[in-house]
Amino acid sequence: MSKCVRGVLLLSLLGLGACVQTPLTSTPVITPSPSSNHPRFAPPPGVASQWDARLGVYVVGGTSDLYYRERTYYRWDAGWSWASNPQGPWLATDSSGVPPGLYRRYVQ
Repeated sequence: MSKCVRGVLLLSLLGLGACVQTPLTSTPVITPSPSSNHPRFAPPPGVASQWDARLGVYVVGGTSDLYYRERTYYRWDAGWSWASNPQGPWLATDSSGVPPGLYRRYVQ
């Protein structure tokens, strides 16, 4: 009895299906570009944005110095602040409250 037939019998006894032989194919690996969506972080809802891998955040389009990551907006205005939506209310924070790559962008 062949291995495949034994496998089919064992799997059918367990109710798990049958032996199927498929050719191995290679799947291309796609590396996201700096402007593509990040696979872990969802983009901000309702606004245009681009993922910036160097900063580790989405850059919100049509604004200056407004960023987004994980349900939080960040803005730079001679200091850092954050909010849960782009209209605020804004709360001041220090560098520990900002993604590291974004913080480094403004370090002199």
